[in-house]
Amino acid sequence: MVNRFSTVVNFVSLLCLFVVPVPTLTQTAEKKPQAEARDKETSKINETDSLDGKQRRSFAISLVTSLADEARSYRDRVLRPEVLSRTADTLWDADSDTARVLFRRAWEAAEAGDAENLSLKSNDSAPPMVIALRRSRGRDLRSAVLYRAARRDRALGEEFLKKLVEETKREADDFKNDPGPRNANDSWLNSEAASKRLQLASKLLDDGEIELALEFAAPALDKVNVNSIGFLSSLRLKRPDAADQRFAFLLTRAEFDSSSDANTASGLSSYVFTPGLYVTFSPDGRTRWTQPAQVTDAPNISETLRNRFFEAAASILLRPLPSPDQDFTSSGRTGKYMVVKRLLPLFDQYAPDTALALRSQLTGLAGDGSNNLIADNNNPLLNQGLQPEESTGNALEKMQERLDHAKTSRERDSIYEAAAVALASQGDARAQDLADKIDDSDRRAQVRRYVDFELIRLAIKRKQAAEASRLAQDGQLTHTQRVWAYTQVARLLMNSQRSRSLEFLEMAANEALRIDKDDPDRARSLIGVATQFVSADRVRAWEIMGEAVKAANSSDKFTGETVHFHVPLMTKSGLKITSIGAEGFGLSDVLRSLAKDNLYRSIDLAKSFKNESPRATAILAIASAMLEK
Repeated sequence: MVNRFSTVVNFVSLLCLFVVPVPTLTQTAEKKPQAEARDKETSKINETDSLDGKQRRSFAISLVTSLADEARSYRDRVLRPEVLSRTADTLWDADSDTARVLFRRAWEAAEAGDAENLSLKSNDSAPPMVIALRRSRGRDLRSAVLYRAARRDRALGEEFLKKLVEETKREADDFKNDPGPRNANDSWLNSEAASKRLQLASKLLDDGEIELALEFAAPALDKVNVNSIGFLSSLRLKRPDAADQRFAFLLTRAEFDSSSDANTASGLSSYVFTPGLYVTFSPDGRTRWTQPAQVTDAPNISETLRNRFFEAAASILLRPLPSPDQDFTSSGRTGKYMVVKRLLPLFDQYAPDTALALRSQLTGLAGDGSNNLIADNNNPLLNQGLQPEESTGNALEKMQERLDHAKTSRERDSIYEAAAVALASQGDARAQDLADKIDDSDRRAQVRRYVDFELIRLAIKRKQAAEASRLAQDGQLTHTQRVWAYTQVARLLMNSQRSRSLEFLEMAANEALRIDKDDPDRARSLIGVATQFVSADRVRAWEIMGEAVKAANSSDKFTGETVHFHVPLMTKSGLKITSIGAEGFGLSDVLRSLAKDNLYRSIDLAKSFKNESPRATAILAIASAMLEK
């Protein structure tokens, strides 16, 4: 078939020599290699198309196993377990035996990296405090391998989890025996085994593996801590009944656990009223909290379960106070005062009878002379997440009232900032005008960027293409933010206004090229543009991917992985974060599509990445596309 096709092509080429005027023999000679290259490329495409399923499967497996062999000798010791586990994951459905071997190799490489305390972001050994924090959050090398293995084979996941817990038991024991201010009863913390188990379960839950996530999480859902409550809050978004059932069990356990203290009650309140926001207070008045990327409304739990929470919380909070020298709780007296102060408005609303007793205890805590609570009463986290967003009218009315009493420029800036953020969260364009009234130029720029991006995010979410395009062109955005906005507008317009959509994609490409050459966002942005072009103009998609490779090769920080865009803003009331997923800005999606268009060309493109991480990501994406049934 290939020879016949080549014969036809050669015949047509020969015929064209007689029909088409040829200016010079030199030009003909220059074009001949190009024509031969095109013929060769066409022949390759036909060869690929002619492969049957078994041949394509074998070819894909060879790509993956070759990459795995290459990964074992990577200079980047952090990347070794990452790529080995990803090759195993990619290969699982096609060859589970080989995949299982690769998972074990990945685990060995991760163990070696963790033994040297290598950072996930570099090959340098991190300080002990950083190492402990990273591992407590599941950011060690083995956790990434564990997640992929558990997702494919629960038994293998349990085996790795057991090893991980055993090998880090010494660090956990050292942590518990630390005579410092940390307390074993701190409801923020839990055992190394439970922490790792819940981190794994949360990742599985995020990936849609609900039943498997529940199986892994079940043994660790017996204590109140940031991981267990966080898992249950996430579970409730997908399985409300299952989450509520397990939370009811946790309420009973906490109520009758002698080690439960004020921070336990605060942690339980997170599930009922502030999903994602978990607040605890230390004996010296310090605050710890998690901040959700986006504000999540309180869940619509049953009245029975809500009342059950107040019963358990009251039982814990109204326990007799130990003497100061015998108080070993994680909150101490100061922390307990802060928790009661934070939760008291909720008791006033839902359990007023109990609120009277708590108010009496609050008075006793404030008046015993052992605490300095004046500054603590101004802690913005006392109300964070518990007060509803103000309406536009109320926000503007209160803004003017506060401005009338403001004495300094700094106070006025803070007032304008708060009002601008409040209006932006509702998609009100007047937020821009308020941000522009801020006197401090640096602060004004930060607030305006936050406001503009929030307005664009909401316009795109509401499919308001015209408004989003106006904001994308006029807003005070970074180059990367503008690229994202242009690509999203193009996506909204692709079916109804194709030519206008393509214009926005070209604008996005031009904006991407304005990003510094060594900035990884340049490559990410070009990939995001190419991803949108794949379905509309594949020739242009290939061209932009060529530029993306050049950008990637100019940045050692580019990995090829999908990223999230965050626009943080620290305000008086806490940290505000506008965050969006940047699907399509990683290599996997675009390479999977281009591989189906031209396999050999996509492989050549993948191999043109000089850095190991993006090259591995690209090759695995191509192999995955070939292995699809």
